[in-house]
Amino acid sequence: MNDSHHSYRGRSAKVLATLGPSSRTPEQIADLYEAGADVFRLNFSHGSHEDHAASIAAIRALEKTEGRPIPILMDLQGPKLRVGKFKDGKVLLRPGQTFRLDLDPTPGDENRVSLLHPEIFAALTNGASLLVDDGHLRLRVTRFGKDFAETEVVIAGVISDRKGVNVPDVTLPIPAMTEKDKEDLKFGLSQGVDWVALSFVQRPEDVAAVRAAVNGRAGVVSKLEKPSALEQLDAIVELSDAVMVARGDLGVEMPLEQVPVLQKRIIRSCRSRGKPVIVATQMLDSMIKSPVPTRAEASDVATAVYDGADAVMLSAETASGLFPVRAVATMHRIITQVESDDHYRTYLQANRGETEHSSPAAITVAAKQIAHTLGAAAIVTFTSSGSTTLRAAQERPDVPILCITPSLPAGRRLGLVWGVHSVVGDFIHSVDDIGDVAVKTAVECGLGKDGQALVITAGMPFGKVGSTNMVRVVWIGSETGAV
Repeated sequence: MNDSHHSYRGRSAKVLATLGPSSRTPEQIADLYEAGADVFRLNFSHGSHEDHAASIAAIRALEKTEGRPIPILMDLQGPKLRVGKFKDGKVLLRPGQTFRLDLDPTPGDENRVSLLHPEIFAALTNGASLLVDDGHLRLRVTRFGKDFAETEVVIAGVISDRKGVNVPDVTLPIPAMTEKDKEDLKFGLSQGVDWVALSFVQRPEDVAAVRAAVNGRAGVVSKLEKPSALEQLDAIVELSDAVMVARGDLGVEMPLEQVPVLQKRIIRSCRSRGKPVIVATQMLDSMIKSPVPTRAEASDVATAVYDGADAVMLSAETASGLFPVRAVATMHRIITQVESDDHYRTYLQANRGETEHSSPAAITVAAKQIAHTLGAAAIVTFTSSGSTTLRAAQERPDVPILCITPSLPAGRRLGLVWGVHSVVGDFIHSVDDIGDVAVKTAVECGLGKDGQALVITAGMPFGKVGSTNMVRVVWIGSETGAV
């Protein structure tokens, strides 16, 4: 990293932009970053390894130019359950008719089609629902065996080749990572991605498996999109480094009216454990084709920000939409507007969990209070692992969090986190340096001016993970720089 630090964006919640055909050239990526994208997502359901390698190279080149760590999140496809093909490409299913799914690979007709997933038949129960094509069709299981299921059509319509199938009522005995995912993960880690998002999480064991495969080389994001995952929500959050509220599949597998309530529940669980949380899917969906979002979409983004989400995500809006840069700029403006609302802090504090009974937590709470009392310019965290900075962000202070770290991987990962502005460099050689380094870095980032206080937290000795045990106040422009 070079020594120039791109100035603070002036907001706490982050914008996560997905790259795709509309946005993957170096020029387009730079435009998205300039418009307000903080984190870039690579969706491994689409694109080749060559495509993703080119995107990663462009982001890393931009990072050098900007002198700022820029996080990259790779999103694994996960298992995709699909019906087979039809003789004529599609058929019309009528309400109340019987329709059979089986392991016979022959093209289907109006009476049957293949579903080449024996694990689904093994897990079925009578009365279970099968949702086809994102829930546009609903089938109810009336009879089943190890190689078939007979169903009654509850919600009718046209079913065509290779449409996806969701099974909301059962936990399927399938691993969260397919062979494709394993190959993609190996590639992504070799390219140095910062976050790995795991699709189709059903149970804590799924998260443990991907954690073992990642082996500390990236942060693990659990995507919550299955009802079974919500039954073990707290255990999954505990095992994850971050969580994504994947509202697309969640809204297919559960009644739509439950999704807003579940979104808030997931955010609360993450915030109480200090885990970053991303709200995703259809946030500015109409901007795929329109230069402006609907008012409802603007309100949706605002709600996630009021609830204290660390990041809000754009999917097709930036990956394949007509207005990728506008979508990011719109998201940036909505967040900035919400965070300037006098009542924003009240909402944030209402959603705050109870502080854990530990010395590091107590010191972090004290740092937040001192910063508020003094009207400080920022809280400055010195960290190697990122844990001191994550603690500061968990408290949602009313000033920015300037993270100074010698670790580039930690600096990049923390770029996803609420309120954090990361600067990477090996600036500290003794405890006496921290005041001067904090002042110099804050001024370079545009985070403070003469006469303002900075509240510093750190762990002593440096480099010991989770040891936040020091709080200190320094003043910008004072002779000694510290008290």
